[in-house]
Amino acid sequence: MPRLVGAIDQGTTSTRFMVFDHDGSVVASAQEEFEQIYPRPGWVEHDPAVILASVESVVTRGLSHAGVATRDLVAVGITNQRETTVVWDRSTGTPLANAIVWQDTRTSRLCQELEGGHGIDRFRPATGLPLATYFSGPKATWLLDNVDGLAEEAAAGRAVMGTVDSWLLWNLTGGTAGGRHVTDVSNASRTMLMDLATLTWSDELLAAMRIPRSMMAEIVPSIGRVGLGTGVLEGVPISAILGDQHAALFGQTCFLPGEAKNTYGTGCFLLMNTGGVMVPSTHGLLTTMGYQIAGEPPVYALEGSVAIAGAVVQWLRDNLRMISTAGEIEALAAAVEDNGDVYFVPAFSGLFAPHWRSDARGVITGLTRFSTRSHIARAALEAVAYQTREVLEAMQTDSGVTLRELRVDGGMVANNLLMQFQADILDVPVVRTRTDETTALGAAYGAGLAEGLWHDLDDLRARWREADRWSPGMAVAERETLYAGWHKALQRSLDWAG
Repeated sequence: MPRLVGAIDQGTTSTRFMVFDHDGSVVASAQEEFEQIYPRPGWVEHDPAVILASVESVVTRGLSHAGVATRDLVAVGITNQRETTVVWDRSTGTPLANAIVWQDTRTSRLCQELEGGHGIDRFRPATGLPLATYFSGPKATWLLDNVDGLAEEAAAGRAVMGTVDSWLLWNLTGGTAGGRHVTDVSNASRTMLMDLATLTWSDELLAAMRIPRSMMAEIVPSIGRVGLGTGVLEGVPISAILGDQHAALFGQTCFLPGEAKNTYGTGCFLLMNTGGVMVPSTHGLLTTMGYQIAGEPPVYALEGSVAIAGAVVQWLRDNLRMISTAGEIEALAAAVEDNGDVYFVPAFSGLFAPHWRSDARGVITGLTRFSTRSHIARAALEAVAYQTREVLEAMQTDSGVTLRELRVDGGMVANNLLMQFQADILDVPVVRTRTDETTALGAAYGAGLAEGLWHDLDDLRARWREADRWSPGMAVAERETLYAGWHKALQRSLDWAG
């Protein structure tokens, strides 16, 4: 019997395919970046056809490089960038517009209109989410209002919508020849269209956003067979779908209430398992799905979402040409002893948790003739840690749970300077696992669990391994002075955009 499981990790800036063995070790990996489209300030788009092509490419290359055939895979799981919204023609499979990416802020005015005098929490009781540009529902409304002919196609039942997982699953299970139009509870919980209690699309929310029910995917559990693959995954069971942050929670084996992880990717996402309880947030967090195993009750989570983390390093590399590779930022930042009183608030897409201010924009403050590019680089890294502290403080207040340690993953955890500063500014140990790519691992764990490769959650938990640990060592006075400086800089970023 084959003992390998695959994971498609379709992220914001790149697509990866990974193969894991029964021990959770990486057997094969292939990755491909794809184009980011910026039509106007605040707008971010992807070409859905390019995303699909990147998936097919990395699956083919990953299997080939490892000498693995599709018949060697027990199953494949899919994990994806969340909230990014795709519309396509169900009869032709043609995308009807570029995908609107989760970072995009074009729906700001629409979200204000949807408040309808009720404020940003109008839909929070049903969805756990504030009205914000982040989520998929308003993006779909914008597309229906602004793409020529789309509203008519949707009304006629020809146009469908979905997050990236739906787009990929439809294509990978047959497309126009019987592809399944589905999404899982974790991705559905990010649309602002699903009722968290019933795990179904809400007629009230669909009506408020003027979205025909016929456009919507079937909602299924996160872990359980969805269908058999076609094309590059011919005959392979596709048996897990998890939004990227939910997959990382699962990959970190945070299966008990109170366990939490932080993923440092394009954005930064802190999730805490709250078990079967939907914990309402009064401090700017999201009440969301954790995951659901087929045949079992759903698991909920609290989430703090930070829009810009690794993306600030990309910005320094691509826009300012301050570095030539992302990996250079650690040495550049380490060339100075401290931030020189320079603070960087990377509110390129406004501020997400716990502020939810779409009017905020990026600022660099405290510059003097003493300031160098090293101070700016250090301030950029520190901004990620400050934002994480804001979210963690809100999470501890909402949940009543004091975190004993923070499990971390994602591309930025290779940066030792950042990880030590994170431990220092949190005053909590930071722990890196042996597998940094826990998002892909979580999707693989889910698919393998669904197909019997692993027996239960305890079987998965036994495979978690600590690789590195950073303990806090900063004096209290220094920690609080730095944090106060961050909040001072943050205030300068507000009320910028109309």
